[in-house]
Amino acid sequence: MTRLLRIALAGLALALAAPAAHAQTGRDVPPPAQTQNPNGANPTAGAVTEDQLFRELNKLQGRISIPDGKAAVLEQPQGREWRAFRESWLPWIAGVAILGMAALLAIFYFTRGRIRLEHGEQSGEKILRFNSFERFTHWMVAFCFIVLAISGLNYILGKRLLMPLIGPDAFAAWSQWAKYAHNFLAWPFTLGILFMALVWLRDNIPNRIDVQWIRQGGGFLGDGHPHAERFNAGQKIVFWTVILGGFAMFGTGLLLLFPFSAADINGMQLSQVTHATIGVLLTAAILAHIYIGTLGMEGAYDAMGSGQVDLAWARTHHDLWVEKEQAKTASGPQLRPRATPAE
Repeated sequence: MTRLLRIALAGLALALAAPAAHAQTGRDVPPPAQTQNPNGANPTAGAVTEDQLFRELNKLQGRISIPDGKAAVLEQPQGREWRAFRESWLPWIAGVAILGMAALLAIFYFTRGRIRLEHGEQSGEKILRFNSFERFTHWMVAFCFIVLAISGLNYILGKRLLMPLIGPDAFAAWSQWAKYAHNFLAWPFTLGILFMALVWLRDNIPNRIDVQWIRQGGGFLGDGHPHAERFNAGQKIVFWTVILGGFAMFGTGLLLLFPFSAADINGMQLSQVTHATIGVLLTAAILAHIYIGTLGMEGAYDAMGSGQVDLAWARTHHDLWVEKEQAKTASGPQLRPRATPAE
């Protein structure tokens, strides 16, 4: 009897507890229709998505109270890519381009030798190749480019090659003055590039004669000398390299000289990469131009030195131009031979 009474009391207790548990569960878990805000909006709609988290994974950004909003970004992925190029790839590009060009020119010199006029070919008569303004423009650009190239290469290779030799203090002082020279000489360099484009553009338009000049190796391979006008195909290549590369250097350099005036941090990094790469390649190309104008070809330096070249030299390397110049004067060379003093 006592056992039956205990079972009955336990069943009564369970029966009384079931409605209370159901009521409590109903209060804790609202029906599906009540999972939204009173205005009907989904409270999880504005939550951060997985894609957003991944895009911000490598970026540290906060809030600032100063006007310069760029300071809010403490780190961004492109900065690491730019630094990797700046510290790893760029020095290798500079070294391979410049040292490689120097090695090729040395090999060419010791195998081909200096291009000379044949014995007895000097005529003693002179023809004006470049006037005073043309020579002034050339030497202004040449001087500025040499300083710009040296100061620019110091930015790339200075701490690796020069600082161990002269020490950090001297290197810091040298780099400061090199930067000043780089900034200020960029302006006359660009002005000279503009002058070159104005005075020599007409003579540097490519044509069929240039195709034949290239096919024959420009006289550097073999003994023949192909026809050429005032500027041959090789000189035209140098001209367009300097003009296009110079203006590209000026455009990217202007963005670097006035930071964030027309570009954000990504644009600044892209400008620096473009500026440095073009500068290195342009330096390697100008090395070949300097070689031909000095050591590589006899009589070539006179064109930009005194402006007057030997008529026989001009007929050998620029025969079509000589014909046009003589047709203008209708009296042979522009400059008569120098008088020989009586003995």
